[in-house]
Amino acid sequence: MSFTLRRQAARAVVMSRDDHILLLRARDPADPRKGEWWEIPGGGMDPFESSADAARREIHEETGLRAVELGPLVATQEAEFTFSGLHFEQFEHIHVAWADDRHTTTTAAGLEALEAIAFQGHRWWHLDEVLGDPGLRLLPHRLRELLVHLRGGATPPEPLDLTHTGGWPD
Repeated sequence: MSFTLRRQAARAVVMSRDDHILLLRARDPADPRKGEWWEIPGGGMDPFESSADAARREIHEETGLRAVELGPLVATQEAEFTFSGLHFEQFEHIHVAWADDRHTTTTAAGLEALEAIAFQGHRWWHLDEVLGDPGLRLLPHRLRELLVHLRGGATPPEPLDLTHTGGWPD
């Protein structure tokens, strides 16, 4: 029987006021067959940590950004995946955050060893690029659906359920 890590996680859709999104280029160091994908910052929540606090921490650790305005919870999802040979089942709380200056150079400020190997850099993408390229592999899988609701600084009236079970990434 294999071990499954069950946890709560927080992620953040980091956006600029001019409709750009910050995505991290990632790969699974234990399984090169998965190829590369682009994902939003995020990770496991510490005990007694709120999803908002965890999202702020993960943004800083994975992008180096501190000057962000964290917004509301905009989506949730249940995710099951294998990464670096470990099996995860996690409930993700996804917040939106706005960065004032997307031209500021960012450097990860606290990556764990696996993250340092997995993350291959970052890029600010215009929403039209992300929404218009169905071949762009994204995490969460239904990120495009969420971005439609976040365009122009808007937020959905209730958090969207982006649950996707199955492989990670496809």
